[in-house]
Amino acid sequence: METLIDPFARAISYLRVSVTDRCDFRCTYCMAEHMQFLPKKDLLTLEELDRLCSRFIRLGVGKLRITGGEPLVRKGIMTFFQAMSRHLETGALNELTLTTNGSQLARFAADLAAVGVRRVNVSLDTLDPAKFAAITRWGRLDQVMEGIRAARAAGLRIKINAVALKGFNEDELFTLTDWCAGEGHDLTFIEVMPMGEMGEEMRLDQYWPLKDLRARLAERFTLSDLAERSGGPARYVRINETGQKVGFITPLSHNFCESCNRVRVTCTGELYMCLGQEDMADLRAPLRASADDAPLEQAIRAAIARKPKGHDFDYSRQAVRGQVSRHMSHTGG
Repeated sequence: METLIDPFARAISYLRVSVTDRCDFRCTYCMAEHMQFLPKKDLLTLEELDRLCSRFIRLGVGKLRITGGEPLVRKGIMTFFQAMSRHLETGALNELTLTTNGSQLARFAADLAAVGVRRVNVSLDTLDPAKFAAITRWGRLDQVMEGIRAARAAGLRIKINAVALKGFNEDELFTLTDWCAGEGHDLTFIEVMPMGEMGEEMRLDQYWPLKDLRARLAERFTLSDLAERSGGPARYVRINETGQKVGFITPLSHNFCESCNRVRVTCTGELYMCLGQEDMADLRAPLRASADDAPLEQAIRAAIARKPKGHDFDYSRQAVRGQVSRHMSHTGG
């Protein structure tokens, strides 16, 4: 079967799928405190998610990342992971993974490992309990730490994703780095993105360019650039003194689009070909219109044919250019 190739000759091999817009946290840069969540009928069922992901896998997707909201709060989510594990067993899927806030890992880590998940990304911006409570609004740091310990005990590799926030976790740069080195976790820093109803002023106040963060790291450590790519947008360095790998995701200060091999599907079946663009394709309609996958595949191929070369997030003029209106929780983290 012919694989998915976009107009710029990039093979689409990485799919990120949001299974819910709901979350048990309300992180200030991700969603409003009093979110209006989608009606259940609008969400793809677990069976529809299985059918959708299976079709993408048949079209050459080798890496599947499950996101949210918080994916582990979706009722019955382990049945979906179990269903996807059959593609790992056949070799059609190389990697099944998820991004999580860690709150439910204590419950699910062993089950995730049992169905073939080998590593997880945990979003964690601070190691200070009071600051953690403030930025997540509803979260408890000790619950996340318990989840991370459970994931390690289950044999899962853990990567910590920390959003770089000026005036919030600048003073924890070395605390986070040292903690990850001591625990054996990889670490990736992410620039805050202009998404949702957050207001230009707040975004600009929060924006901490990763070139500045990296320069601060280099004052203490020797950094060696790594050529490796994980299928995502991160650029990596090795800290020579500790041996740990640190990634930088810089959608604002450094456009990483030239090698983009991924697309995102929301929990309502909207396919976004680019995180930083509004253009999307409705896959829920063809899924629900026919038991035959031919219309679904046709819709997928038509969408990939519109995948743009890149996005245009830009803070350089002290105004948020290329801002998109949807919350990150809607698209999937």
